[in-house]
Amino acid sequence: SSCNARYAAIDHLEGKLQNYIQLQLKKSYEYLLLATHFNSYQMNRPGFQKLYQGLSDRAFDDTIALIRQVTRRGGSVDFSKAHTQGAAEVPEVHLNELESLARALDIEKELTNGAIHVHTSATHSSTDNREHDPEMAHYIQENFLGKQAQSVRTLSGFANDLSKLSTQEPALSTYLFDEYLQKQ
Repeated sequence: SSCNARYAAIDHLEGKLQNYIQLQLKKSYEYLLLATHFNSYQMNRPGFQKLYQGLSDRAFDDTIALIRQVTRRGGSVDFSKAHTQGAAEVPEVHLNELESLARALDIEKELTNGAIHVHTSATHSSTDNREHDPEMAHYIQENFLGKQAQSVRTLSGFANDLSKLSTQEPALSTYLFDEYLQKQ
């Protein structure tokens, strides 16, 4: 046995964690682009800007926390390897308010699925007798799965509310909804 901090299934999980870290970082950037879009003088939606800036900051903070967790376990994170999932896609940020909420909901579901993938890999062994990694599974569950579920619930509620409000007076409804988001 070598003298290092690697144990349990970190060898098996390191690549999956690397992909999830890069996904978090990419989505943080997408949220930052949305925040900038809604902060422009043309859009002038400070509530939406605040929402997306908060989601960007959270994804960036989660990226840092994951890097710390991986290195604490003796792993390393290599940013010279490109993230393969959707790496060539240019994020669409010139969206209206309702479309942006739908996009944010898609992003949160993508982040949730990434966390589920890592968690499942840490809790289930396969036919090649991989070790379980209960510590990493617990870390992902405690720090990501609950938070992601709440975020999906909140954003789906926002999208549903704005969709219902926008039927009569869309401009006024969107303005009032933006005011509501500023107070969140």
